[in-house]
Amino acid sequence: MFRSLRMENVQSPIIPIVGELIRDHPGTISLGQGVVAYGPPPEAIAQIEHFLARPENNKYHLVTGIPQLLEKIRDKLRTENNIAVDGGTALCVTAGANMAFLNAILAICDPGDEVILLTPYYFNHEMAVQIADCRPVPVPTDDACHPVLSKIEQAVTDRTRAVVTISPNNPAGVVYSETALRQISDFCRRRGLYHISDEAYEYFTYDGRRHFSPASFAGGAAHTISLFSLSKAYGFASWRIGYMTFPSHLEPAVKKIQDTNLICPPVISQYAAAGALEAGAAYCRRQLTAIERVRRIVTDELNTLGDLCTISPAAGAFYYLLKIDTDMDAMHLTERLIREHGVAVIPGRTFGLEEGCYLRISFGPLQEQTAREGIRRLIDGLTNIVRK
Repeated sequence: MFRSLRMENVQSPIIPIVGELIRDHPGTISLGQGVVAYGPPPEAIAQIEHFLARPENNKYHLVTGIPQLLEKIRDKLRTENNIAVDGGTALCVTAGANMAFLNAILAICDPGDEVILLTPYYFNHEMAVQIADCRPVPVPTDDACHPVLSKIEQAVTDRTRAVVTISPNNPAGVVYSETALRQISDFCRRRGLYHISDEAYEYFTYDGRRHFSPASFAGGAAHTISLFSLSKAYGFASWRIGYMTFPSHLEPAVKKIQDTNLICPPVISQYAAAGALEAGAAYCRRQLTAIERVRRIVTDELNTLGDLCTISPAAGAFYYLLKIDTDMDAMHLTERLIREHGVAVIPGRTFGLEEGCYLRISFGPLQEQTAREGIRRLIDGLTNIVRK
C-alpha cells in the first residue's frame, strides 16, 4: 500500500528509540529525557474535584481554552513576561508546546515554505516543519551555541516565513541575551518574518542569567509567536498543557487547526493548570534549589573530563551539550554507553548536529545520589570507549 513519502523523510523521535535501549538493559541510568523529578503542586490536584463536580465538563469546551485558565495565563503573561493579550494579540491553550509549534507552522506556512532553525535545534521542531511539507533551514550558531545574526540574514530567501529561537535552549542549555533576541526580533520585523519564540524553560536559569520574552519588545508582539509550557515548570509533562500567544490576524487559522486536531485541550488538565498557576512561579523556583544542587554535581564531574570533550557554557534549562573528541558516530557511542556502562544520553545528530560527535545530557529528573552515579558511569564510559 502507498505510504507518504513526506513522512518517510521525517526523523523518528529519538526519545522512544533510546527508551527501548534502556528497557533492553535494566538498571540503566537515564541522562536522556528532559523532564523534572517533581510533580504538580497541590493546588493543581485540588482543582480536579471542581472538574468532577460539574457534569457538563464531560462535553467539549471552547477550542482556545476554558475562561478561568485563560484569565490566569493573561495575568501571568502581563506580570512575568510583559506581554499584553489585547486587541492585537491572541491567546490559545494547547496540548503542550509541541502542539503550539505545529499550530504556528500550519498557520503561517504553505507547502514548500522555509523555516529557519538555529542549530542545535529541538528535534520536534524539525519534525513539525517537515510534517507540514515545509523545509527546515538549519543555521549554525557560534561556538558557544549563541545566535549569529549575519548567518540568519544569509539564510533568508523569498520562501522564508519564520525564524525560531529557543531560550533557555534545548539541547544546549544556553540562555540567549536580550541583545541577541532583540536583534533577531528587529530583523524579523524588517523582513516581514515571524519570530517563533519557544520559552518552555523560562524559569530554569542559573548564575544570574535572565530570561527575556521577545514579544515584550516594543512592536515585537506584531510578528512574534510565543510558546509556553507547564510540562517542566509545574511537573505537568503527561498532563499536556501549553499555550501560545500570536498576532490576532492568525487567530482564525489557529482555531481551524486546533479544532481539527484536538477540538479542545483536555478540560480536566486545564482545571489542573489553573490550579498550578495559582501556585505560580514560586512553586517552580522552590524546586530549583534541588535542581541547582544536582547541576553543581554534574558540572563538577564533567569538568574532570578535561580535553576529552568540550562543554557548552549552559546557564539555563537542565541540559549540557558535550562535543566528544572522537570520530565515532554519536548514535554508536550512545548505544555502547547503554550496553557497556549502563548510562543513557541523547545523540547530537537528532538536534541537527551532523558534524562531530555530540551528546546531550539532562539532569532535570535526577536526585543527587542518582546524578553522582549516572555521571560517574558516563565519565567511565567515555574514558574507556573514546580513549581506547
